[in-house]
Amino acid sequence: MDCLFCKIIAGEIPSYKVYEDENFLAILDRFPAVEGTVLVLTKRHAADMFDMDEAEASGVMLVAKRIAEKIKETLKPDGLNILQNNGKSAGQEIFHYHMHIIPRYDGDAVRFSKPPTDPPLEKLAETAQRLKL
Repeated sequence: MDCLFCKIIAGEIPSYKVYEDENFLAILDRFPAVEGTVLVLTKRHAADMFDMDEAEASGVMLVAKRIAEKIKETLKPDGLNILQNNGKSAGQEIFHYHMHIIPRYDGDAVRFSKPPTDPPLEKLAETAQRLKL
């Protein structure tokens, strides 16, 4: 398989590890938006969140929480983003599950923006009904 993250997990490409267990590896982002950005990877190749089982999905969030707490304690950011993209249209560039943990500082250059919308309440009610579990 020609997957960048699989090669990193296998030790074929060097990385800066901040956490590792039998299921997950967390590394510093080689090209971070903000210094100290960490990527949490599944060791098993999963293309995206839809390719993970519930145990993996739960586990990755626990690892992310531990790393976020360490970032908060040591780097002292003003805030923190946890970002995970699924599919090309959502901005996913490497098709191996990974979660970005991004420390944020007042005045940094990172921007996540969306055009403002104001859907009618009836449309919101209809969408909520369609999405109910």
